[in-house]
Amino acid sequence: MNDNFINEYFGIGIQNGKTPENLGVLWRSAQNMGATFIFTIGNRYAKQACDTHDAVKSIPYFHYETFEAFFENLPKGARLVGVELAEKASDLETFEHPRRCVYLLGAEDHGLSKKAMEKCHHLVKFKSEKSLNVAVAGTIIMYDRNLSKPRS
Repeated sequence: MNDNFINEYFGIGIQNGKTPENLGVLWRSAQNMGATFIFTIGNRYAKQACDTHDAVKSIPYFHYETFEAFFENLPKGARLVGVELAEKASDLETFEHPRRCVYLLGAEDHGLSKKAMEKCHHLVKFKSEKSLNVAVAGTIIMYDRNLSKPRS
């Protein structure tokens, strides 16, 4: 029996992504690192040359026009984890990834919206003097999730 409260899964996506190339790179990493689904909020992009594995056809892709529509459709029991260089964010090095979660990244120039940060169950950051490319940041988060660390 498939019990969604026991099995682990994660999705990853971008709110108001800035460039389609970043999206393609993130999708490629998401497919390689075991994401269950990918998504966009706001801006929507078509197939990208940098998504050489065609992840958008290999794992479910969802698009939401607004953050509210996205939030209303979070999977039951999933925790929303925002990735943001915010003072109140937990350090990735000690963060216990939820068993079932959705990682939300913001655009490189604006980050996550204030509303998104308020609705996140967790905010996480990692040591970086300045913001990173969104695809690189997402890949670091997924890499860390795949390490043998305790889950919450």
